[in-house]
Amino acid sequence: MSDPRTDTAPPGGIDYVAVEESPRFVELKRRQRGFIFPMAVAFLVWYFVYVLLSSFARDFMAQRVWGDVTVGLLFGLGQFVTTFAITMAYVWYANRKLDPIAEEIRDDLERQEASA
Repeated sequence: MSDPRTDTAPPGGIDYVAVEESPRFVELKRRQRGFIFPMAVAFLVWYFVYVLLSSFARDFMAQRVWGDVTVGLLFGLGQFVTTFAITMAYVWYANRKLDPIAEEIRDDLERQEASA
């Protein structure tokens, strides 16, 4: 049985394993993970702080800030704001840091396919 990592590309085809192991693709994955993992951890910590405060610090979360608006309500609304902020930050990051590399890789693959 042959090892797909050592086989060459099929005639007229693209060696996608080589593309995946290329320095540009490895850099693309590193940059994406460098944004996603820390952001996911930060959001999960923020979310669990909210849940734990709601469960164990009821007096704090019930404090009125203004009228019927409580600290808990502000934290809950903050979850939505945080979600939108993370989404906007990722779009900004992807447009500036990820998309140029992805376009390079795609253009390279399209050239290889056209010349095959």
